[in-house]
Amino acid sequence: MPKDLPLNSLGFAKPPAQTRVVVAMSGGVDSSVVAAQLAEEGYDVVGVTLQLYDHGAALAKKGACCAGQDIHDARRVAEEMGFPHYVLDYENTFREAVIDEFADAYLGGATPVPCIRCNERVKFKDLLETAKDLDADCMATGHYIQRKIGAQGPELHSAADPNRDQSYFLFSTTPDQLAYLRFPLGHLPSKDATRALAAKYGLAVAGKPDSQDICFVPNGDYASVIEKLRPGAADPGDIVDMEGNILGQHRGVIHYTIGQRRGLGIGGLEDPLYVVKLDPDTRHVVVGPKEALSTRVIPVREINWLGDEPFTSREEWHLKVRVRSTRPPREAIIRPISATEATVELIVPEEGVSPGQACVFYAPDNSRIFGGGWIWKG
Repeated sequence: MPKDLPLNSLGFAKPPAQTRVVVAMSGGVDSSVVAAQLAEEGYDVVGVTLQLYDHGAALAKKGACCAGQDIHDARRVAEEMGFPHYVLDYENTFREAVIDEFADAYLGGATPVPCIRCNERVKFKDLLETAKDLDADCMATGHYIQRKIGAQGPELHSAADPNRDQSYFLFSTTPDQLAYLRFPLGHLPSKDATRALAAKYGLAVAGKPDSQDICFVPNGDYASVIEKLRPGAADPGDIVDMEGNILGQHRGVIHYTIGQRRGLGIGGLEDPLYVVKLDPDTRHVVVGPKEALSTRVIPVREINWLGDEPFTSREEWHLKVRVRSTRPPREAIIRPISATEATVELIVPEEGVSPGQACVFYAPDNSRIFGGGWIWKG
């Protein structure tokens, strides 16, 4: 094969027909478009869908990914576009790597983000290894994020459409994984553009609604799921102020989150109170004024660093950070403690910073993501 053969759209110096790509297919419009587009371009596409939990009771459930209907939809797209499709049973892996930690984190007073752990421990770990076992040159997903080639190799960048950007959920992607992954939708200007492609390819899922819930949490009811997983988790306790005075009773720590104002059942006070701390050991829900929610210094661990220089090569990194998926990046100073731990100082304090959430690092002046870590209690 000539050495000067031009790179194909996935970055390989060979014809698409000789390039095998495994597409992680959730059954939604995004991954379906990726698979259809690559198949139309002539790539050797293999679709893989993960069965992550017992979907027998979820066949008609809308708003969540990876349920029974979604598996059917993914298989149908593969049939329409003429490429092989496999369903892999990852229920045990998913429970051990994602669901159990989710339940334990909530019981510990944290606010976990299981979608990040799923990407980190299941999709970009076990599924990626399966793709390699299938002799695939790369694995493609429908995530809205960009992979760009920089001076030191592949870099992770925010999606072109800030309203669809999923960088917060993908900060733990390692350099080795990034070398193997492809994100064909990251450059698109909007979700409308994705749906237009689905219509172009004649996909039955073109008008399918976006998933809204965590796949194993029907209707967003975290507490009921945790009660099933951990019986006794909803034991009642006291609602106390910051001095320890009892203001009322609650129906279980798992029903509350940092920053919550409504549903506390302690009305009649002059000033509104917010949940500022959850203490599972004493079963206390601690409440206080809004200013008590402000946090300037955040301990972060399990850091995945995507910079060109070693994380510990500097005493300080002046970057932007995002402490919740729904908030914009804010200026911060990151001070490494080790290769995987740091203290993050926010230039402007943020409200409602919660253990269990991610702290994701962004370049101050462009779209690059420098990794991130997990917020903990310190």
